[in-house]
Amino acid sequence: MTKPHAQDGRPRSIRITEVGPRDGLQNESRFLPTKSKVAFIDALAATGVDEIEAGAFVSPKAVPQMSDSDEVFRQMRRAKSVVYSALVPNERGLERALAAGAQKVAVFTAASETFTRKNIDATIAESLHRFEPVVARAQAAGVPVRGYISTVAFCPYQGRIRADQVVSVLRRLIDLGVEEVALGETIGRAAPPDIRRLLDAVLAHLDQDRLAFHCHDTYGLGVANSLIAWQEYGLTLFDASAGGLGGCPYAPGASGNVATEDLVYAFKASGAVVDVDEARVVEAARAVAQELGRPLASRLSQVLDQPGGPRGSA
Repeated sequence: MTKPHAQDGRPRSIRITEVGPRDGLQNESRFLPTKSKVAFIDALAATGVDEIEAGAFVSPKAVPQMSDSDEVFRQMRRAKSVVYSALVPNERGLERALAAGAQKVAVFTAASETFTRKNIDATIAESLHRFEPVVARAQAAGVPVRGYISTVAFCPYQGRIRADQVVSVLRRLIDLGVEEVALGETIGRAAPPDIRRLLDAVLAHLDQDRLAFHCHDTYGLGVANSLIAWQEYGLTLFDASAGGLGGCPYAPGASGNVATEDLVYAFKASGAVVDVDEARVVEAARAVAQELGRPLASRLSQVLDQPGGPRGSA
C-alpha cells in the first residue's frame, strides 16, 4: 500500500472534483434555471475545488436537467485555478462539449452489464466501442478524458460486483487511452472491507495518481470509505457533491454523492492538505437547495446552523 505522502515526507494534497452541478442536479425533478446553475458553479469555483463537472452533453430527453449545458458553459465565469469538465456519451456530445469550451470530458460505463444496459442501453463492450472515437477526437483536440466505472462494489440489479469485473473494464479503458479512471460506488452500499478488496485489485493495474474515487453516501459510509482510500492506499483524487446533492435514476434507493463539505472536513481533521473552504461550499449548496425546496443532506451544514457552532463562534 502507498501512504498519502510524497517522497519528501510531506502530505500529498487532496484534489476535489465537485460534481454537484452535474451528478448532483441530474436527478432532481424540479428544473433549476440556467442562471441558478451558473451562480452555483461560480460560487463553487470560489471554494478552492480543483475541478467542477459543470454539465453533461447528453440527450435532453434522457436527462432534462442537463438540457442547458451549452448555455451554462457559455455564461459561467471561468476561474483560472479550476478545470471545467463535462460528461459526454458519444461523438455528438463531444462536439458540443468542445464547442462549449470544456477543458476535460468524461465517458461512462459500468462493471455491471445490467446497470449498463439500463443506464445507456448498451452492453459494456458496446459502450467501450462507442468511446473509441470520442477518446481519439478528444486527445486530438488536446482535451484529457476521464473514464467512469459505475457499480464498482455493488449493483442495484446484480448485487455484489467482483473486483476482477472492475479490473476488466478498467484495463479496457486504459487501452482506449483515458488519462484518469473514476471508480463509482454508485449505490453507497460498500463498507471499508469492500473498498480494500477493490483497491487491492485495481491498483495492481493503474497508478494511484490516475485513479479517482466517486462515492455515494446511501448508508452513511462515504466518508469512511474515502478515508480508507486516502490513508491506506494513497489516493488523492476524490469526487464529491456540495450539500450531498444527487442520486442516480438507474440505481433505485441510492442517495446523493458524499457531501463535499463533510469529506473536506474529515480529510482536514485527519491531517490531509485540502485547499477547500468547506463553509463556503455549504453556502453555495444552500442557495441551490432553497430553490429546489429540499434540505441539505450534509452533516456539516447542520452543525453550522447550530447555536455556538463554527459559524456562530467565528
